[in-house]
Amino acid sequence: MTARFPQATPWLTAFLSVARAASWKSIVDLRRNYPHADAVIVKSKRTIIVLNVAGNKYRLIVALHFNTQTIYTLRFLTHAEYSKGNWKSEL
Repeated sequence: MTARFPQATPWLTAFLSVARAASWKSIVDLRRNYPHADAVIVKSKRTIIVLNVAGNKYRLIVALHFNTQTIYTLRFLTHAEYSKGNWKSEL
C-alpha cells in the first residue's frame, strides 16, 4: 500500500502505532484519536469504520472488533474511488 500511495505512509505508520497501543471499546473511544471516523452500515448489515487518511486524500475502511481488539483492513481507496460508492456493495 505504501509503495502505491507514498503520501499515505506517515499517516498509516502513525495509525498502526496508535492502534497497537489503543484499547478502544467503542466508536466514541476511537473518535478520541480519530474524530472524523465514521461508522457505516453496509449492504451485508455489518458496521464498518471509515477513516480519512492523509488530509482526506484517501479512505481506510476497516472492520474493528472492539470486543477482541482486532482490526481488519477491508479497503484502502483514494477519495475519488471511495466517492463512487462501489465498495458498499462489495462488503
